[in-house]
Amino acid sequence: MDSHLDQIHLPTLNLPHFDPRLLERDGKLWIFDSLRKKQLVLTPEEWVRQHWINFLITQLNFPKGLLALEKGLIYNKLIKRTDLVVWDKNGNPYLLVECKAPKVKLTQKTIEQACMYHKELKTPFLVISNGLQHICLSFDPSGEKFTQEKSFPEPPI
Repeated sequence: MDSHLDQIHLPTLNLPHFDPRLLERDGKLWIFDSLRKKQLVLTPEEWVRQHWINFLITQLNFPKGLLALEKGLIYNKLIKRTDLVVWDKNGNPYLLVECKAPKVKLTQKTIEQACMYHKELKTPFLVISNGLQHICLSFDPSGEKFTQEKSFPEPPI
C-alpha cells in the first residue's frame, strides 16, 4: 500500500528527535504510544507528549515503568486529566508534565492551569511545555511556592 506519510510535515520541536511509529487510517494520522501500547490520534498536543515520553526515557533515563498518562483527578468537582505523571519508586507523584500544542503560547494563564492540576498531585517538579518552550518548576511544600529551574529534574531515586 502506497502511503503519503512521508509527505506530512509535523512541526519540529525543541526536544530530541525520535522516529515515532505513525500510521494513517480513516483519513487521520495516528501515533503509537509506547506506554499504553496502542495507536492514538495524533493531535498537536499528543505530538508534544510523545516527544516528552521519549525524552524522559531515552535522554534523562527515567524508568519507563514510572511514567503514567492522563491520570484522572478531581478538581473543584470537575474531572481533569493530567498529561504525563512520573512516579517515584514508592508510588508517590514526582513530576507532572503538562503538554500544550506548539501553537499555544505559555502564558501566565497556562502556568496557572498547570499549577491547578499540581494542587492535587503536589509533585516536587512541574514541567509545562508546548514542545518549543519548556518551563520547569520545583515546588517547595513548606512555602507553598514554585521556583523556576534551569534544568530538568533527575529521575527519582
